[in-house]
Amino acid sequence: MINNNEKMPVGQLQQIADGKLLNHQTDELFANKKVVLFAVPGAFTPTCSAAHLPGYVVLADEFKAKGVDSIICLSVNDAFVMNAWGAAQNAENLLMLADSDGSYTKALGLEMNAAALGGIRSQRYAMVIDNGVVVNLQVEKPQEFEVSKAEAIFAAL
Repeated sequence: MINNNEKMPVGQLQQIADGKLLNHQTDELFANKKVVLFAVPGAFTPTCSAAHLPGYVVLADEFKAKGVDSIICLSVNDAFVMNAWGAAQNAENLLMLADSDGSYTKALGLEMNAAALGGIRSQRYAMVIDNGVVVNLQVEKPQEFEVSKAEAIFAAL
């Protein structure tokens, strides 16, 4: 698993923007920026939709006022699902990115086997990345939602 003070792995994540599929290189997403990245086990799932994503939507302006350049929501879903979920949650101030095949989540060492939900998913976590280096990683214990919520990450900035 990636740790604090480690450089983020290089990979590719997808997004739907203006009806087109975009591929983002992670080294470009994180270069010379302060980024808050949080990951969820799945779009449209109960805790993710009721609490995790909404917290970051509500606090997006406050994060930016504290020097955060970008807030990324990541899930092992396809880009079309992430786009629809972002639209349903009014997440226009966040980057809703897909790790369609789970390869980036695996590179981070933050995958979990969720066979009942279709296979590999991401663990629930949040991290602050400064110029490509993890400065604060908070991984939730299974079935918990405390350390990766927007309020906790914001308080730690």
